[in-house]
Amino acid sequence: MKDRTRQAQETERVLQGTAVSRGIGIAPVHVVARGFSAPEVYPITDVEAEQARFENALAVTRGQLSELQKRIEAISGEHESRIFEAHLMMIEDKAIVDRVNEAIAERKQNAEFALYAVAQNFLEAMRRVPDPYLRERTTDIEDVCQRVLRNFSHEDQRDGHPSDNHILVAYDLSPSDTASMDRRHLHGFATEMGSVNSHTAILARSLGIPAIVGLQGAVLEVRALTPAIIDGYTGKLILNPTPETFARYERVRTEKERVRHKLEAQRNDEAVTTDGRRITLSANIELVKELPFVKHSGARGVGLYRTEFLLLEGEQIPGEDFQARTYTQLARALAPDPVIIRTLDSGGDKLPVEPLLEPEPNPFLGWRGIRVSLDRPAMFKEQLRAILRASAHGKVAVMFPLVSGIMEVRRAKDLVKEAMDELAAKNIPFDENIDIGVMIELPSAAIIADLLAPEVDFFSIGTNDLIQYTVAADRVNYRVADLYRPTHPAVIRLIKRTIDAAIQNGIWTGVCGEMAGDVRLTPLLLGLGVEELSVGPHQVPRVRHAIRALSHAECAAMADEALRTPLSKDTLELTTELATKYYRDLID
Repeated sequence: MKDRTRQAQETERVLQGTAVSRGIGIAPVHVVARGFSAPEVYPITDVEAEQARFENALAVTRGQLSELQKRIEAISGEHESRIFEAHLMMIEDKAIVDRVNEAIAERKQNAEFALYAVAQNFLEAMRRVPDPYLRERTTDIEDVCQRVLRNFSHEDQRDGHPSDNHILVAYDLSPSDTASMDRRHLHGFATEMGSVNSHTAILARSLGIPAIVGLQGAVLEVRALTPAIIDGYTGKLILNPTPETFARYERVRTEKERVRHKLEAQRNDEAVTTDGRRITLSANIELVKELPFVKHSGARGVGLYRTEFLLLEGEQIPGEDFQARTYTQLARALAPDPVIIRTLDSGGDKLPVEPLLEPEPNPFLGWRGIRVSLDRPAMFKEQLRAILRASAHGKVAVMFPLVSGIMEVRRAKDLVKEAMDELAAKNIPFDENIDIGVMIELPSAAIIADLLAPEVDFFSIGTNDLIQYTVAADRVNYRVADLYRPTHPAVIRLIKRTIDAAIQNGIWTGVCGEMAGDVRLTPLLLGLGVEELSVGPHQVPRVRHAIRALSHAECAAMADEALRTPLSKDTLELTTELATKYYRDLID
């Protein structure tokens, strides 16, 4: 850290949250709250000049709002124009203006960020009042603040800039926010919301970003640019660390880096147990830009390419040609290793071309996954044709999500055949023998795995949803988080049932959910008979090391005992004991 003087002047504080992604990050804090994006923050020395910039931005905004008010009044009348009168009143509010000027002087930070910080305090207070009218006014405050922020001049000479390296503190982050982060400079993130099993936490682990959730009130308590340490092992965010704390964490980070380099040195080694059982170890990815991480990890291809980030980021779903280019890029880059492309796995509320008019009462039991694709065959076949076109350039497989019964599989396969016929009619090459698989995420699919297996070439168990639907506990709901147990006897038996049905029908079974990346559970999954594990690229070295340290026979004996065990905690103890015996350094 550069700013050791300031660090020594302020007291060390520790905020405790829940660790969701391992790692140590040391960097200044950047803060993002709800409502609108945080502006850049940087230190200033001339307080009066910065306050003058604020006054100038307010003046420009007043002029714009007055002009808008006049134009709307001329078009629609006085009543409709009053919304801008309310906006004008907000920027004239002496309490807000004075507080921003005070924040500039106290924080010694730029006016844009001072306005943002003050506004977020007001907004959070208003969101928590019982009066619905006042809560609705938060949108107006956000709109006015965004307008003022756009009216700041960015041509002024600045006294300094924050380091590009940072720890992000936010109210919440969406999976797309997490996936699109610039990981060259992000040293970790901490959020007020979220859970261990949320999509955002899963992505953080996949991307190797230290992360903490459940830091209540952090957005309002933490000041931007504060020196900090994020401990993704214990869930601590340490603000203004003392020199002693810095030194201790530098030692921890050095030791963890030593272990990481040791594991990465094995990246060309096969994932084979001590008694010769070979496991396919592949990677889960969301974005093409993750390919270098896949290559560096030594993963044998991609076991799960989530297409939602490609299809749902824009205002409309990309066309067939754009999709085909993306899938082809993956296929060529990974050849001769395979890439398994999962078709759109999203709720109907996320479709940019067809937003639901009202929210579903229970979206997790609603219109999502393969159900959406089958109901929109034209959209589905466009994706299937793009996947098939890519199959001419590498080893590509297609996988259907959220399958609940055999007719869904047959209908999806019929559409694959139609897509093949359409490409053949245009003499467009594709792999006529492309592998087709299904995600086993629902108890209904696991129970009839023996009926599904003859229809497909492989199973991939999505343990995140399988657990959630089996124990009827939303994995992101902290109130029932203790019920979400990967080692629940029902979950273990469903996994075993699926694997046995696959073996009897000559197809393979993989796991692409969070269980696959948890090295405590590697002995259990190997013992149950899993043949493939697909994990985040940054988790590959750890899982490879675990596989190479274990005896499959010993794992199988332990799994047999686990299948007879009535309590989740006892099964977790059994598999953790075996993991600790052979690779304690990965468990601690």
